[in-house]
Amino acid sequence: MGITYDSVLQRFVFDFEHDGDEDIVSLTGSGYQVEAFGRCFYYGYEFAEQVDGATRTAFIKHVKFSEPINDNPDLSKFIRNAVDNLSHQINLYDYNLVVMPESTSKVNQYMLRYIYRFAQPTLRKMELVKTLPANISFDMDAFEQQYLDDVLENGRARYTEAQKKEVRQSISQMLDLIHKKDYFTIAKDVKKSRFRPYMMQFLKFANEADKELCSCIRKQNVLIIDDVATSGSTINEILRTLRILNEDNDIAIFSLIGRKDLMADA
Repeated sequence: MGITYDSVLQRFVFDFEHDGDEDIVSLTGSGYQVEAFGRCFYYGYEFAEQVDGATRTAFIKHVKFSEPINDNPDLSKFIRNAVDNLSHQINLYDYNLVVMPESTSKVNQYMLRYIYRFAQPTLRKMELVKTLPANISFDMDAFEQQYLDDVLENGRARYTEAQKKEVRQSISQMLDLIHKKDYFTIAKDVKKSRFRPYMMQFLKFANEADKELCSCIRKQNVLIIDDVATSGSTINEILRTLRILNEDNDIAIFSLIGRKDLMADA
């Protein structure tokens, strides 16, 4: 199947029967499962190589923020096809917990309801919510070990003490700006910068009951779902939040739209 953009009618056209050279996205094939974040990462669709950034952004907005999904047969089938494909790859009945980020998009909720058709009756759901901007922190110790304390082949320090001080000041100024915002969304330059993996506490448990549940479950199957994974920053933060409590669970990740090379080294 494929999806094209009708420039005359200015709308996306879904074709579930045919593939074409002008398709924007397609249902994934052999590349459906990749290793990312040190976990099995599954994704339903990927963009064609020729699609430009503006078209990708417009399609993502269409998927996430168009009319109610139940009132849109093309979009609902688009989502169901991806979950059907997932069910062929893993046994959703074996999963005990589904974790997803809080979102203004209804896609995650729709995916969850459809996943319930394949899963066991006791499947539990947990939603991680955005934390206050003032709570966002930076793992300076890890950053210094990875970057600032790096040495050259001859054994000399890569950075002088003055350079290290300048970087620390830049990070401190960046955090000050974040902490002053009423609402924080990670800017593109932060997502792609070397600082992003060390910025923590973007998400938190919605309540103490969810936190206690996550800390208690051991050696169970956990599925993380998200509508669109481009940089992987949200998924990475979900994993970080879950690992704070325990690492005993078998975690799989699913995104409706993703990338083969999504943070493969994360």
